[in-house]
Amino acid sequence: MRQSLSVVKVGGSLVADRARLCRLLGALADGAEGPVAIVPGGGALADAVRATQGALGFPDPLAHRLALDAMAGMARIFAALEPRLAVTQDPGEGLAAGRVPVWDPSALEVGYPEIPENWSVSSDSLALWLATRLGAGTCLLVKSADPSPGAGPAELARAGLVDAAFEGFAARFPGRIVLRSLSGDRLCREAVAECAA
Repeated sequence: MRQSLSVVKVGGSLVADRARLCRLLGALADGAEGPVAIVPGGGALADAVRATQGALGFPDPLAHRLALDAMAGMARIFAALEPRLAVTQDPGEGLAAGRVPVWDPSALEVGYPEIPENWSVSSDSLALWLATRLGAGTCLLVKSADPSPGAGPAELARAGLVDAAFEGFAARFPGRIVLRSLSGDRLCREAVAECAA
């Protein structure tokens, strides 16, 4: 496992505070968290998909693919706000080239058996999926909401701070999961133990 790498999920809800979002993206580009791959939340773009599905009733797999497109759109927005970020479908390649990648998850639209194509999966679980694939040591979720101290994946899901599939993805991720909000870091109790060899 590459302990120095962190996958950082930047919540779409943070777009409500442009100055804070720009400071965060700038700090990540400056290396404040070491080598990172950034996962954008879908934010209002994903909310529009959910609302449109509610109004028109199209199937979940289509909504899932449109939500991935929303994340891809946010990746491009992040790169427009912080030009040192490089939008890529392959963050590993971006890291190897010495770039700070922001992930465009569009390639997931072909379907992966381990990723349910419904609203039980959001960018939180996808960040864990990517962190596992990249061999990251840490998955950092930056959110506007403050998690309860010591809450594990199941409690976080019940509180609505992460998606319903998060617990299963957390069980497969061998690194640390850190939730950061306006009040600082909270470690996700059930998934923070460092991996034994």
